[in-house]
Amino acid sequence: MARKVADIRNIAVCGHGSAGKTSLVDQFLVQSGAVSAKPDVDAGTSICDFDEEEKHHKHSIESTVVNFDHAGKHFNVIDNPGYPDLVGQMIGSLSAVETAVIAIDAHAGIKVNTRRAWNEAAKAGCGRILLITKLDTDNIDFPGLISSIKEVFGNSCALLNVPLGLGDSLSGVASTLEVPDKIEAAAIDPQEIHEALVESIIEVDESVMERYFEGEMPTTDELNSLMVKAIAAGTLTPIVCVSTKNNIGVAELMDTLAIAALPPTELTRTANKDGDTVTLKPDPSAPLAAQVFKTRIDPFVQRLSFIRIYSGTLQKDSTIESPSARKGIKLGPLLAVQANETKPLDEAGPGEIVAVAKCEDLHTGTSLGEVELPPIVYPTPMVGLAVAPKSRGDEAKLSGALHKITEEDPTVHLDHDSETKEMVLTGMSELHLMLIQERLKRRDNVEVDTKEPKIPYRETIQADAEGSYRHKKQSGGSGQFAEVHIRMFSFPEGTEPEEYAIKARFPHLKQTHYHEKNHFLWVDTVVGGAIPGNFMPAIEKGFLDRLGQGVVAGFPVQNVCVEVHFGKDHPVDSNETAFKMAASKAFSKVFKEARPSLLEPVVNMHITIPADNVGDVSSDLSGRRGQMVGMETVGGGLTTIEAKAPLAEVSTYARTLSSMTGGQGSYTMEFSHYEVVPGNVQQEIIASAKHKDEDE
Repeated sequence: MARKVADIRNIAVCGHGSAGKTSLVDQFLVQSGAVSAKPDVDAGTSICDFDEEEKHHKHSIESTVVNFDHAGKHFNVIDNPGYPDLVGQMIGSLSAVETAVIAIDAHAGIKVNTRRAWNEAAKAGCGRILLITKLDTDNIDFPGLISSIKEVFGNSCALLNVPLGLGDSLSGVASTLEVPDKIEAAAIDPQEIHEALVESIIEVDESVMERYFEGEMPTTDELNSLMVKAIAAGTLTPIVCVSTKNNIGVAELMDTLAIAALPPTELTRTANKDGDTVTLKPDPSAPLAAQVFKTRIDPFVQRLSFIRIYSGTLQKDSTIESPSARKGIKLGPLLAVQANETKPLDEAGPGEIVAVAKCEDLHTGTSLGEVELPPIVYPTPMVGLAVAPKSRGDEAKLSGALHKITEEDPTVHLDHDSETKEMVLTGMSELHLMLIQERLKRRDNVEVDTKEPKIPYRETIQADAEGSYRHKKQSGGSGQFAEVHIRMFSFPEGTEPEEYAIKARFPHLKQTHYHEKNHFLWVDTVVGGAIPGNFMPAIEKGFLDRLGQGVVAGFPVQNVCVEVHFGKDHPVDSNETAFKMAASKAFSKVFKEARPSLLEPVVNMHITIPADNVGDVSSDLSGRRGQMVGMETVGGGLTTIEAKAPLAEVSTYARTLSSMTGGQGSYTMEFSHYEVVPGNVQQEIIASAKHKDEDE
């Protein structure tokens, strides 16, 4: 029998590391009767942390999907890693749910990934519920923590219950919505919160609000119904209290989620169909609309593609359309997933989360059906390592293993450096890359040698120049001849090709080609047949090859416009190879005369540290050519710093920050933009780069 869409609750549990998220989800499974085991993260018996790396490190590395039934509702819950380095897992999960439960350690307070989870949930359009965990720990300033939460996340945050006692004296939780007659040892008096909470809930319904101010109290059912709408509208963010260790507040949290977590019917989803935006209806009989939000390569069932269904019905062994596929995609069995276990399904409808095994045509982000779901946007990985197998003959094995890694984690990129012939693995941080190396060794039995992090510099020019190159070779029989004349212009980021390539600037304009990846524009203004048209594609290929190889230091070229305005050919000796070579050499020659410079990636940094370490961190950032752009006190003795810094200076920042803060600091960084490298630094990079022009 098909499940009612309104009875489904899809939830992503997020937050900073060590906030007790996995232990909580394990408890959900135990209390709902979905499992009979006694899971324990520290003992390596967690239901959610089933991977060998997770057992070894005692923290989550991948997101894990589980399900259970409670209070007449079916829950699909996704437990997410808490380390900022693994944020890609959380972003994928949030795209598939309606509600984000964001855990905050009562003792540690708001940390860097707490904010990240809050912001990513907002981007995904999810309702948000804050969860205060570990209330059994010592030295908790509960009123101070609530004050910090409201200061950071806004006054929409309101307690749904309060702890009775704290630390060793914690004995339970008391509702602030249905306040008991007699309360003892409450950390905050529920009665003080009750009125403001009710007003936050009824704000979304004018008629109920009018009745309330006329003296008529809404019923409990009315408040529960309106609470969902208030969370969806963002006018209410409930705060719920729990101690998983003592099993206090867990049952109350499950009851709250059955009421307050948004059903699939409460969040409007849109998709693209033939260029138009369409609203998806969570109706089993509507056309299919679904999306792959996670890929896992399991050693036993091989590839698992996790799918969220938004509209229509997905059936086992069916062939379905996809906007990204030229032909229908053939699916095998549908699977319900419980951590690392699966069971077969015949079909699944709107709101459901299922998996499909061994389908090579499905990738993270793939849309299923006739419509295209919005892409899942992941941060750009910026820290790279050149990797090579330790054992000779393992090249193919390593390449296959790395391909699996990039399929599982969209925040990992793999590139083949055409100049050095190296495989370059790029991730979010040193820790991220270390975990990948561990996975390669444990799962795929491949050990790698690595080199220092590679910084993705770029080459560009600061001035205009022009010149030519004649390529001439004669070695008996037909030779090679081609001559290409070009003008080169600086083409800054943000310049629109259509606005730049106009007749007023290029009077003899014939055609243009724009390459977005390198922000490169080439313009054809050749007149009178000086270069036969059939050789122009070869000239473009010569330019593109040089873009990838670089000129002065072996880094890709960007932000350049090249005008081909003259040339010469030979009726016998000219061919595509000759013109490709002449174009590449002309590009290199003129580039060197146009004030070449290096660009370096600059990252935005969000650093959370103890307030006592602000001076040390600020001074250290200055020494790294960094710039502080903001600072904020977030409570609990912590301060956040917003900064910008060259990636080259902070690619190994984790070590320094840990040393300065005694392991209490944390940070995130993501790509911001490229900037010209200072002259003295640029010369050092160019001098150390082992780059040579091709000489064919």
